[in-house]
Amino acid sequence: MTVDKDAFLKTDLLERYLTGLTNSQENLEVERYINTFPEVKEAYNKLENKLELVAFANAEEAPNYLLDNILESLDEKPVIALKQKPKKSWFNFGIAASVAALIFAGSSVYFYFQNQDLLNENQTIVEELYDLRGDINENNLKLNALAEQFSQLNNPETEKYILKGNRRAKNLKTVAYINPKEKTSMIDVVSLPTLPENQEYQIWAELQDKQVNLGILSVRDRQLQQIPYTKDALGLSITIEEKGVKTNSNNNDTPVAEIELKLED
Repeated sequence: MTVDKDAFLKTDLLERYLTGLTNSQENLEVERYINTFPEVKEAYNKLENKLELVAFANAEEAPNYLLDNILESLDEKPVIALKQKPKKSWFNFGIAASVAALIFAGSSVYFYFQNQDLLNENQTIVEELYDLRGDINENNLKLNALAEQFSQLNNPETEKYILKGNRRAKNLKTVAYINPKEKTSMIDVVSLPTLPENQEYQIWAELQDKQVNLGILSVRDRQLQQIPYTKDALGLSITIEEKGVKTNSNNNDTPVAEIELKLED
């Protein structure tokens, strides 16, 4: 219900509000009038001051025996409780600080190991990238070598010679590719009969007055093998020699395979 300020001031709501005798709804009503109308607020302040003066004037000094009784009661337990309460507060604060420190330390250790894991993972990735780059470079070298070999094979100046084994090495078959213009020699070992552990196949270039050892023959997964180009070679031969023995001439008068060359420089 809305009441004008003059009618409100004629009621006893302000007195009852100051003495705590109003209900919650009346409290809201009084506070609304105080905040809305300056005249009501001024009346409230005056009334509040009067009530304080009256209370002060009517106040009586407490008897001495009452103060003594209060002090005696404080000497028993409350004083101890008052002293312990701050200690409990500081104790609780210390526990909280310790827990916070432990949490911070645990978090620091966790993030440290997380960081180490990331560093190790990054290092592993870098190493894998280097390995991959190395593999790519190696494969590129192999591809370039194959391209070079095929270029030599397809060169019209390259001569092809097939060496087949005799009765001592019936299944022996190799193919030599020689280019006198480019001065290159390659050999493709198609098949080689198995030898004892102490023997090996060697290939030779036959010259007018001597023989030149061009190396050891092996299957090597059917890959083309580069052999030294020998100028003025009259032929090629394959012999069976003692493993690990290197000589300037073959020890066997009868090669297991041989062929004449028709090369022009």
